[in-house]
Amino acid sequence: MSVEIRPVPETDLRRWLESVIVAFGEDVNEEQWKLDQKTLEPNRILGGYEGDKIVGGGAAFSFQMTVPGGAQVPTAGVTMVGVMPTHRRQGVLRALMARQLADVRANGEALAALWASEGSIYQRFGYGLGTLNGAIDLARERSAFRRPPNPSVTFEFRDVDAARPALERIYDQVRSRTPGFYKRSSAWWDVVLADPEFRRGGAGRRYNAVVSRNGEEVGYVLYRIKNDWVETGPNSTLIVVELMGIDADAVEGAWRYAFGVDLVMSIRARRGPADHPLLLQMAEPRRLQLRVTDGMWIRIVDVPAALEARGYAADGSIVLEVSDEFMPECGGCWRLTVTDGRGHVEATSDAADLRMDVQDLGAVYMGGFSFASLGRAGRTVERTPHARDRTDALFVATVAPWCPEAF
Repeated sequence: MSVEIRPVPETDLRRWLESVIVAFGEDVNEEQWKLDQKTLEPNRILGGYEGDKIVGGGAAFSFQMTVPGGAQVPTAGVTMVGVMPTHRRQGVLRALMARQLADVRANGEALAALWASEGSIYQRFGYGLGTLNGAIDLARERSAFRRPPNPSVTFEFRDVDAARPALERIYDQVRSRTPGFYKRSSAWWDVVLADPEFRRGGAGRRYNAVVSRNGEEVGYVLYRIKNDWVETGPNSTLIVVELMGIDADAVEGAWRYAFGVDLVMSIRARRGPADHPLLLQMAEPRRLQLRVTDGMWIRIVDVPAALEARGYAADGSIVLEVSDEFMPECGGCWRLTVTDGRGHVEATSDAADLRMDVQDLGAVYMGGFSFASLGRAGRTVERTPHARDRTDALFVATVAPWCPEAF
């Protein structure tokens, strides 16, 4: 029996979840499901139906994502994609991706974004490695900074209700200028700030510390402590859940707080930028044990709309030929003309300066990679001299992209 991809009615949502969870080899967590229902959008959930049986599916969130230049671009945040082991290698995922991306395009969203369980899965559907993620593991005894602390920086514990206004305000200031961040709705903040047992992973409750400078709230750190006492004393780990600061001094202040908590032997953070500011703030940067991995994968669904939405560093004109095997309607030859930092895109029959796959465009779009780096990897083809350099002069971003939360 063939599998049909179609929207999942609300009456089938629980069965849909169970099919997707099986694909990940997990069990349904009831607390997690209660939280999921706050942010899942029923009209954006697709199921793979074999008759009445659901054998897999996927969903998407409606995001406003920051891109280079500070614009907020409608983006489909792809999530909870899976096919049951009984139906793997039968084209179900390919059909699901085709339907979902067609819906994204019809919805007027220029971008789709996701965190991949395995990077190899989504490249064949046109996703490019758009952002990197920097994780750290640091021994507290080697956490010295290169300069003295700012004496005007202070810290305050707050419960969720008291902390939330400051957290939202600080996050939005960082979001407005950081490619890869997306706007959090009120319901999304409800989920982010929930503290159910299943999230703790053996650690304790979450603490909320707000950072102030001369009385102004400028940063925060959300963290847990995983207690471990051995015969020689404490061997506990402080786990940073999320840390934000409106400027370099605020970021350093928040990290100083995290590194200064007593009875802790190590600090761990799993989300951060690849060009981590701590590398230039600490006395011994190698002690961070910074590990850079793939972050968000970006899929360009509408080339002209995506290119016109972002900002550019210089004026100029370039002809880009984009191939798209999975969605041929998204490919073509496009002239990008930048004036006063804004781009205008039109289809053209002129010869291309630079040829690329849609994955390559996804990799450079947020500013996480350059065309020069793609060239060093044997990706893209120059059709005119120095085409990569000329294109990089337009695309270069002053703020490296990253995303503080997997979705």
